[in-house]
Amino acid sequence: MSLPPPTDPSASAPSCSDAAICVVFADEHLIVVDKPTGMPSVPARTSLDPPCVASHVREAFGLVEAVHRLDRDTSGLLVLARSAPARAALGRAFESRLVRKRYEAIVHGVPTRPEGILHLPLASDPARPPRSRVDPILGRPASTRWRLLTAPSGPGERWSRLELEPITGRSHQLRVHLAWLGMPIVGDRLYGTAHDPAAGRLMLHAAWLAFPHPCDGRMIEVTAEPPRWLTALDRLGKGRG
Repeated sequence: MSLPPPTDPSASAPSCSDAAICVVFADEHLIVVDKPTGMPSVPARTSLDPPCVASHVREAFGLVEAVHRLDRDTSGLLVLARSAPARAALGRAFESRLVRKRYEAIVHGVPTRPEGILHLPLASDPARPPRSRVDPILGRPASTRWRLLTAPSGPGERWSRLELEPITGRSHQLRVHLAWLGMPIVGDRLYGTAHDPAAGRLMLHAAWLAFPHPCDGRMIEVTAEPPRWLTALDRLGKGRG
C-alpha cells in the first residue's frame, strides 16, 4: 500500500473488495478507510486476535490511531488520526456529536412503517458479555433513527434493507435496537435468533460519514461503496422463511 495524494471527499468512493482495506480520504492530518468485516478497529486484546486497521496501514501512513470504533464484524468507514492534535480535535468532535454517521443493514423481517426513531437506554449485560441490553433503569440514553430503503418484493422474501443513523454512539447500539424491534441484523451471532449460514457475515455497513476537519473545521463528507452483498437484496431475500 503506497501513500496516496490528498483525496477529494466529494468524489466517488474508489472500488474496494470486500476483503481489503480501501483508503477513501487521506491528507497529512487524517485518513478515512473502508474497513472490511472481521478486522478490529483498535489494537487486539490478545495475541489470538487479528491485526487491527492501524497495523495494516502503518507502512504507508506511519503511526495512526482510530478515532472511533466499528465492531469487528461491521464493515465501512473508519477515521484514523495521524497526529496527537488531530486525534484530540477529532475526539472532541465525536464527543460533542458533531459527527454524523449513516449505516446500511439487511435485517430479518419488514417494518410496519417507513421510518422511525428508537429511544432505548442501553447498558452492558454482565450475564452475557460482551453483549449490551435495553435497560430502562441502569441504561444510558441511546437513540437510533431508521428508514426503510428496500422492502421484500415477493412472498418468498424475508429480508429488508434499512438506513440507520445513530444519534448516540453506545456499544452495539444499532444491533441491540434492531433486535429489540424484532428485526435483528442478518448474520448477527450475538443478537439474532440464530446465525444464518446464508449470510456469511454481519450485514451491517458504515456507508456515510460527515465530520469537521481537525485543522480548519471544514466539513468532510465521505461515502463508502456499497458492498456486493448489500446490493443483492433480491437474491438474498428469497428462499427460506
